[in-house]
Amino acid sequence: MPQYVKPYGFILLRVSGTTVLFWLAALLVQREKIDFQDFLRIFLASVFGIALNMLTFFKGLSLTTPISAAVIMVTTPIFVLSFSAFLIREKTSKSKIFGILIGMAGALLLILYGRELGSGGSNAWGNFLVFINAASYSLYLILTRSLTQKYNPITLSKWIYLFGLFMVIPFGLSEVNQISWSELPGEIILKILYVVVVLTFITYLFNIFAIRKLKATTLSIFIYLQPVIASFYAIWAGSDSLDEIKITATLLIFFGVYLVTRQTKEEAS
Repeated sequence: MPQYVKPYGFILLRVSGTTVLFWLAALLVQREKIDFQDFLRIFLASVFGIALNMLTFFKGLSLTTPISAAVIMVTTPIFVLSFSAFLIREKTSKSKIFGILIGMAGALLLILYGRELGSGGSNAWGNFLVFINAASYSLYLILTRSLTQKYNPITLSKWIYLFGLFMVIPFGLSEVNQISWSELPGEIILKILYVVVVLTFITYLFNIFAIRKLKATTLSIFIYLQPVIASFYAIWAGSDSLDEIKITATLLIFFGVYLVTRQTKEEAS
């Protein structure tokens, strides 16, 4: 992107390819009937886990830096706890509420800092879109938790991606039509296939299996690895650099996440 495929066109290729793979995989498992009342939750999971999640992240990443995007994504556990408290009435301690506020302060520092980078506010807008992406993915984790206890992960994924496909078509169809397929190098085709098969189909399948076994809050903790990996690679590749603001925001977010995810004595008992 964007030399060969534009962002929204790439998302459409990603979602359509993964949808086909999940429906083919569904032929290998026992057929399940989805209860009618569960289709609304599946639809909402598609909105937050596929459409809004991918569209905001791809657009946001194109406007901000890799390290900033990865750091903001660490707010996911904070969102998971917040939504769990409001949507499924999980009890929340004062230290966790304080952690939520600290983490959000770190994220807002990165978002507002983007205005000072001399890029017409594009970094701030990009950081905000990644922030929306983190919130969207958190809702997806909560929405799919109960569904994974009821349906096979492949059955669930095929419907989530089918609904998601219809949502991203209006955004990506024109960009897909602009692709010069005959001029695509073999290396680019292999990279597209890798994103579809490994980074989407297999990753989302493993994610659904994980949600089935773990709490959404526990699962979201593994996202801590993202800023570490992204920072090392971005600095090594020369596509980003660390500064005082990013380090301060990172420390605030990680401290907030620590307060949110640590187990208090009351919870342990």
